[in-house]
Amino acid sequence: MNDINNRIKRLDPSVIETAKKFTSATLHEAFKKGGAIDRSIKPIDTGLVMCGSAFTVSCAAGDNLGLHIALDLAEPGDVLVAKTNGSADFGYWGEIMAAAAMQKGISGIVIDGCVRDYAQIRKLKFPIFSKGLCIRGTNKNLFYSINYPIVLGNVLINPGDLILGDEDGVVVIDQDQVSEVIERAIEREKKEKLIIEGLNKGKSLRELLVSSGFIPK
Repeated sequence: MNDINNRIKRLDPSVIETAKKFTSATLHEAFKKGGAIDRSIKPIDTGLVMCGSAFTVSCAAGDNLGLHIALDLAEPGDVLVAKTNGSADFGYWGEIMAAAAMQKGISGIVIDGCVRDYAQIRKLKFPIFSKGLCIRGTNKNLFYSINYPIVLGNVLINPGDLILGDEDGVVVIDQDQVSEVIERAIEREKKEKLIIEGLNKGKSLRELLVSSGFIPK
């Protein structure tokens, strides 16, 4: 299948900016412990945060044509989310693609495969979450689909869903639940702040967790 869906609903930029203030762990907890991408998909660099609307790509095994097409079609703020269909051990993404993505204002990429040109990409400071590094080259002949639902890292991802990645990992939030999750994240951070304040005053952690409702009495 070579199918492109050009009509997707993206999150409002203001919502993305608000979500970016939270960690992946906080949003995961606020999403009722949902949306956590498998830990095998990790950041290749430290200190970078990626947040935006999902722009999904299903690549043919060992082929990155779909990613090149996605680079052309994605909009500023999008996060590329690429499925490699069981063939992780290829360098699907490299320095030139990262430079092109930055030029377009793409926020980052999540891929259940490998990337290459690590030293050069690290200098660019482009957020990449992948299964690792591999120099093995790809073909550029075919792809499966762009902007259709995919399962990546054991999580269903729809085009337009919120994607946030940081040093802890990647979380996916269903687009229609983002506002609700953000509200719960705000409340969670308030409680955590009170716990830290309580610890600084000499209170026990268990006592503070109970009073905050995190653990039972």
